[in-house]
Amino acid sequence: MYCPFCGKQDTKVIDSRLASEGAQVRRRRECLDCGERFTTFEFAELVMPRIIKSNGDREPFNEKKMISGMMRALEKRPVESESVAAAISRLQHRLRASGEREIAARQLGEWVMNELRALDQVAYVRFASVYRSFEDVNAFREEIERLENEPSAEDRKNQIPLLPED
Repeated sequence: MYCPFCGKQDTKVIDSRLASEGAQVRRRRECLDCGERFTTFEFAELVMPRIIKSNGDREPFNEKKMISGMMRALEKRPVESESVAAAISRLQHRLRASGEREIAARQLGEWVMNELRALDQVAYVRFASVYRSFEDVNAFREEIERLENEPSAEDRKNQIPLLPED
């Protein structure tokens, strides 16, 4: 690591600690030449999969695009920003954990809709109406009826699984 003060390469680590809930390592370093101390942060850089659009085009995953779509659906809805940030974090983790180099935009859209359904049903219907290209009022009605017939998020949490989880 180069010293940001004198530019020499000889630095030593004085202290290392976990930061950001274990997602980063914070290191205090000291330059062996000039004696100045500075802090660095280390984190794992994981490559996100490319997104395969419905027309077959492939593009890099764009976090800002995903977030803006979610925020548009959540506009003026009573959802805490911490809940939204947690949902975005779960989506990013799911993308990385998939282990795939490419993932269909349709799959990512379904994951986003699942997160929105848990956050706010109105936001979910807003997103679904654009994502699934609702053509008329009947499409809205059908989606709302489907939502009404599903168990609530609280009921799903309290539900005992049929099969033991691995």
